[in-house]
Amino acid sequence: MTKEISFIDLGLTEEILNALNDLGFTKPSPIQSECIPLLLSGEDVLGMAQTGSGKTAAFSIPFLMKVDPTLKAPQVLVLAPTRELAIQVAEACTDYAKYMKGVKVVALYGGQRYDVQLRALKQGPQIVVGTPGRLLDHLNRKTLDLSNLQGLVLDEADEMLRMGFIDDVESIMAAIPDDHQTALFSATMPAPIRRITKRFMHHPQEVQIKSTNQTAPDIDQSYWLVRGVRKNEALIRFLEAEDFDAAIIFVRTKSATLEVADVLEQHGYNSAALNGDMTQQLREQTLDRLRNGRLDILIATDVAARGLDVERISLVINYDITLDSESYVHRIGRTGRAGRAGRAVLFVDSRERRLLRNIEQTIKKSIPEVQLPNKELLEQRRLAKFSQRVAQEIEAADLDNYREILPKLLQSDQTDMETLAAALLKLAQGERPLILPPDPEFKPSRTERDRYERGERRLKGDKRETPKRRERRDVGEMDLYRIEVGKENGVDVRNIVGAIANEGNISSRYIGNIKLYEKYSTVELPKDMPNDLLRHFETVRVMNIPMNMRLVDNSRDNKKAGRRSTSRKDDSMFDDMPKRRTKSNAKNSEKDNFSRRKSSRKSS
Repeated sequence: MTKEISFIDLGLTEEILNALNDLGFTKPSPIQSECIPLLLSGEDVLGMAQTGSGKTAAFSIPFLMKVDPTLKAPQVLVLAPTRELAIQVAEACTDYAKYMKGVKVVALYGGQRYDVQLRALKQGPQIVVGTPGRLLDHLNRKTLDLSNLQGLVLDEADEMLRMGFIDDVESIMAAIPDDHQTALFSATMPAPIRRITKRFMHHPQEVQIKSTNQTAPDIDQSYWLVRGVRKNEALIRFLEAEDFDAAIIFVRTKSATLEVADVLEQHGYNSAALNGDMTQQLREQTLDRLRNGRLDILIATDVAARGLDVERISLVINYDITLDSESYVHRIGRTGRAGRAGRAVLFVDSRERRLLRNIEQTIKKSIPEVQLPNKELLEQRRLAKFSQRVAQEIEAADLDNYREILPKLLQSDQTDMETLAAALLKLAQGERPLILPPDPEFKPSRTERDRYERGERRLKGDKRETPKRRERRDVGEMDLYRIEVGKENGVDVRNIVGAIANEGNISSRYIGNIKLYEKYSTVELPKDMPNDLLRHFETVRVMNIPMNMRLVDNSRDNKKAGRRSTSRKDDSMFDDMPKRRTKSNAKNSEKDNFSRRKSSRKSS
């Protein structure tokens, strides 16, 4: 049985080992185990490895150990295809060198002011990381002196080729001293990259880390089948149920990054969007906040997250499934980096099962299904966090002052301390109640067979009778409620009906007239609705906006219209609203919803 190699076995200095320990590195990755000894011995290295394999440490650590801190001049040059990658490599080098006195690192890239870069270069950095265009510009301006260069790194060489930088790369390599050590890393090896290796590298040692199509074994993957609950509400549940340091949420569109970020902000999460419309300065500020802990959640598109490498990320949520299975591998590769554990959750709509199967074929393993975190789990986690806050306050030294106030809060002789404590607990729970409403009964989505049969009927010209307008049963008096979403939010009647029917498990027959106004809407619901259901409707969202449902005094309107003033002989309707619906009832409800939408369109 072969012994596992540790960083100590690689002969690293105490300063580097201490830095790696601070960063949570436990053991070297395969590419680090192979490349570090070769580079320390002075060999040129040609590495073939995918993003996320740990190659940054594989070339940074050995070159840092060769740096002379007393020489204030560039000794190692790293070429990166993008500004984001250049910044990340520079920050990684800084982290690895945190205990090495006198070592400075600078990143040079387009979009940053020249005077800022010139001041940094005058400080004599030993490590320079940059994009080809800006590095060549500094060489032509004579503001970058590479006469003392000892090490050169080309990171993601195939990406530089794809982006059209290969000519700049060759110009830079031709302008530096011949007596230097070179490391080139590329996921693929096209002919132009091979040409560079033959022209500028001296008998390079090839290190190839095979892409097994298996994602890192320490990434715990699962998927949730989207049903019964909207994705934004499910997202909140998963975030609350997961223990994570930082998270990245992947969506398909730029607008979705803003929408999801808004939902998270409303629920008290420290989050930000990352998309292609952001300026480079704002992007860098956002990533800095994520790295230093001032930001916990990032919502990004695949393009915006390209080159993103933040060690804090321990959770990846695929809010929108990717159409390309390889992109899924890159997405979840943002977590579980270099031996650290990670977690990835994938949201899959019933119509997207084919995409899920493609992903499973690519990674050559099945992804298990996970259930939505339920009411009991969320209550348990909220109570645990609340208990921690209470425990901290119990240790406070000024509780005696508050004990003196307690008797003054007693409303009457009949109120005991336990009742008072319960009332204070209810007030102190804040925006996240400790007691949640019952989970809605999930209505299963239509099967592929159902859709196929409907399609067959259409092809055969089988025209079914259009359901007649629904005759609403006599439900007695109705109350008028106001909700804070209207036409300006893009809402329509079916959105409101769907939210109330799904969230309250209420048949559409119990939903009265709905009127849309510019900034709000009104809806009629049966009189004397259960209080717990009304409290739940206060938090329900329509078009990602809280309904904030509240009762409107409409007694005069009811008298004027003379409508539904019959006696409440049908009180039993509240008995069947919260209960599980049978298949036949579910089917009838589905027809009711169709009729409701049709009648709403006519009325509007």
